[in-house]
Order: sequence, then C-alpha cells, then structure tokens
Amino acid sequence: MSAQQSAALPPSVGVVIPTLNRADVLARALDSVLGQTLPPQQIIVVDGGSTDQTDALLATYPDLTVLLQERGGVSAARNLGIRHCDCDWVALLDSDDEWLPGKLEAQFAALTEQPGHRLLHCDEIWIRDGRRVNQAKRHRKRGGWIFEHCLPLCVISPSAAVLERRLLAEVGAFNEDFPACEDYDLWLRICSRHPVLYVDRPLLRKYGGHADQLSRRHWGLDRFRARALRDLLDAGGLSEAQRSATLASLRGKCRILVDGARKRGNSEIVAEFEELLERFGGCKEITEPCTKPRTKPRTKP
Repeated sequence: MSAQQSAALPPSVGVVIPTLNRADVLARALDSVLGQTLPPQQIIVVDGGSTDQTDALLATYPDLTVLLQERGGVSAARNLGIRHCDCDWVALLDSDDEWLPGKLEAQFAALTEQPGHRLLHCDEIWIRDGRRVNQAKRHRKRGGWIFEHCLPLCVISPSAAVLERRLLAEVGAFNEDFPACEDYDLWLRICSRHPVLYVDRPLLRKYGGHADQLSRRHWGLDRFRARALRDLLDAGGLSEAQRSATLASLRGKCRILVDGARKRGNSEIVAEFEELLERFGGCKEITEPCTKPRTKPRTKP
C-alpha cells in the first residue's frame, strides 16, 4: 500500500474509559463518544470495582468492551484498557468528562495537515461545581516541543489526549505506583522525546469540584511530581538543557515540600525529599541544613 493510500484511510481509534462508582456521570461520557462525527472503532470501559449502578448502566450500551479491574487505581485501569485495544491510536477519556461532537475529527484533521506527531491534545472547557471557570495562565495549553512547559504541573488533560499505541510500548505505560500525577509522569517521558500536536480549540468539557477527584483525594501533589522528576533523571536520555531544567524543577519542588513538611512535623516527608535534595545537589539551597550530612570521601592512611 502506498503512503498516499495509507494516509487516505480513516484512523483506527480505540477509546479507553476508566470508571469507579460514577454511574451518575458515565452515561454522559459514553454518549459523547457515541456522538463523535469521526466514530472510534473500539470503546473500552474499565470498571475498577464499582458498587453502584454501573453494571446496569453499561448493560444498556451495545458494542462496549467492559473489563473489570479490582481497585488497582486509574493507571492500572488505563493500562489494562490499552492492552486490550486493537487500534493504532488510543484516545483517553475520564468518566466524569465529556467530549464535544467534533473532537476526534478535528484532531485527526490536524494530524493530516501536520503528520508525524504521536501525541495529540486540545483545549478544553472547565466546569467547576456546575459553573464554567477560566483556566489560570499556568494551565495554558500549547504544542510543539513542550517538555519544559510540562515541568511545573500537568498541562495535558488525559481526556484531551490521543496517542499512537506503539508510542506507549517505547516510553512505557502509566506508572501504576502513582496514585495521582500519573499523567504528568507519562507526558514528561513522551515530551522529552517527541513534539506534541495541539488543536487550539475547546473540544471537551472537563468537570471538577466533586469529592472523588484524584487531585482532591491526595494532598501534596508535588510529592508525586518530584518522584516523577527523580525517575526521569535516573532513566537518563535527557538533553543537557532538559536535564538542567528538570534538576531546577525537582530542587524547587523538594524545597517547598521539605519546608511545608517541617512546619507540619511530618518527618517522613522531610527525610524523603531532603534525601532527594542531597542526591541532586540542592541541599545547600534550603532554608535549614539537611539533617543527613554530606558523605566525605575516605582519605588514605
């Protein structure tokens, strides 16, 4: 098959939706997928052990692939869904969010105009407690080589993301050890190697303010971001500029975490992130000396 013939074929897209006790909003997410002007070939729902009416709701939708994942977390649920996806591309959707009808069509139209990208995302509409709110400047979306822009916090929403499935085999899947910021971790690994294609249009509604949001269930999200930065540095493969920016971000997050943990008397957090500062050369920059002394080289007798 020629490259022109291949490019003319519609994309093969599977959608992965993790859910847990969200029968009240899951139908909204599913209906938004079924209403796409460019329909996906697979819809995979991964249920993390719901005890509400999720089973009954899913039974009313034909042609779904429903997988059970016993409370392994959102990363395990997404990874399970991706492993069962037979398509070339995987689109992610959180069960509390909603796509606008032309989302997939707009993203793949952009990919046709700018081929070669392996991660796509788009702008979004934020709804908090039932009301539309404006995004802060720090959440501003963009495309291209955005690695350094990704370091402070997550700037790609999972519900906006469409990934080439082979890419995850190369960079690794979602880290199942992370109860939160698992998306931040994955985007850093991808964006350190690849540019991102961004559609500067709001193509989904992202809902927040409810009690079961991961960002509300886990305090101190910079704990997980700092661990992701540590893992990225340990893995190697960054350019000098990327490594320098990653070190600066890690040190800044660790200093804030250590300072906050000291005020709260949390010795475990102090010890963990002082050790990271020690490892990555930022210990001398915090307001108080590290409790763990710097190791001195042994002198010959």
